[in-house]
Amino acid sequence: MKNFVTETHQKACIDAIKTLVSYPSVLNEGENETPFGQAIQDVLEKTLDITASLGMRTYIDPKGYYGYAEIGQGQECLAVLCHLDVVPAGDLSKWQTNPFEAVINGDTIYGRGVQDDKGPSMAALFALKALIDAGVTFTKRVRFIFGTDEETLWRCLNRYNEKEESATMGFAPDSSFPLTFAEKGLLQVKLHGKGSQDFNCHLGEAFNVVPAKALYSGIYLQSVKEKLDAYGYEYSQDDTSITVLGVSKHSKDAPKGINAIIRLAKVLNDEISHDALAFLTEAIGEDATGSQLFGEIKDEPSGSLTVNVAGLTITPKNSEIRIDMRIPVLADVDFLVERLKEKASMYHLIYEQYDFLNALYVPLDSVLVKTLMSVYQEKTGDMTPAKSSGGATFARTMKNCVAFGASFPTTVQTEHQENERTLLTDIYRAMDIYAEAIYRLACHE
Repeated sequence: MKNFVTETHQKACIDAIKTLVSYPSVLNEGENETPFGQAIQDVLEKTLDITASLGMRTYIDPKGYYGYAEIGQGQECLAVLCHLDVVPAGDLSKWQTNPFEAVINGDTIYGRGVQDDKGPSMAALFALKALIDAGVTFTKRVRFIFGTDEETLWRCLNRYNEKEESATMGFAPDSSFPLTFAEKGLLQVKLHGKGSQDFNCHLGEAFNVVPAKALYSGIYLQSVKEKLDAYGYEYSQDDTSITVLGVSKHSKDAPKGINAIIRLAKVLNDEISHDALAFLTEAIGEDATGSQLFGEIKDEPSGSLTVNVAGLTITPKNSEIRIDMRIPVLADVDFLVERLKEKASMYHLIYEQYDFLNALYVPLDSVLVKTLMSVYQEKTGDMTPAKSSGGATFARTMKNCVAFGASFPTTVQTEHQENERTLLTDIYRAMDIYAEAIYRLACHE
């Protein structure tokens, strides 16, 4: 086992991260005839310039959805699946530094994207550069694929898969070590129904967030308060409203959260006759594994189904329930969809699919998983087993791909937060692991 990465490669990697972070590549659809915004187009073009300077062959989608850079020869292709878009900076007053200027403070680099996913992408890229400089022969093509719409609807990789070849194998440096071999399927739906003259609301935020607050103001204020007290539910109140309080979690961890919308629906259901409230109370309930609706749905590789009621809107004209489901990798998706449609129709609700992502599942005894796990374990001494996840990475867009790094078990997770940051030593350790991994999968001397 060699150490291909030098201080020169480490410095070049950090310089590239600084360059990419300087582009505020947040979704801004349709700007200047670009699909996702000028900053995203610019960072994609700059990234391909960097890869070309390393001696790689590059290609950019004519419409700007994706780009890729590759090196090596042969029929087989090892893909490294990266993304260059980032989430918005959030509350700028909470940042210690400019989010779009990568700043090194001591042993830490700060900036939007240093952890998700510009930092890991460059760690893998300059690990490849270390192999190039070592003079290895690439027996497979190594292709870095750069997506531009990962934080929203993945239209970039959908277009890639329509236009380009599939990888033989690959990994996404957009998760954590040691390795994620199974990612649950993702299904997001909307259930549409009638409106209400008695109760209007717009509750919840993103599909992937368990709602921690649900506000009610109306004629049933006293009754709502009494029922909340009877159930022991937490809430806050003022003279005109009550806010039911829950515990926010990512949808993949919905059973660990407390859904404020479900709790409000439960206390209102006896007071207000409405299909959406009845469905949430009687068909879904507070068990975020969906057992009240589907029975027990779980498997050995990836665990239990999760069901998150992410949003509820009721107007005088119509209603909408928004649901996020993370589906075990061996579960029957068609059964779940038909069961949900059937149950929703009993409450006069119409099913609409909003988004769907197939599950990721690469067996533990595959060459890919065994090779990557061996590299990680030999480099770190950490024998933590590979894991499954309810999250979603680009690895699930192609067969025989997994999520591999770049965060370590000890890494403080700051992606999507103010003061996103990562340790320089973690970047360097990841580079070392990625270099060895690419070497074993795609090279010989």
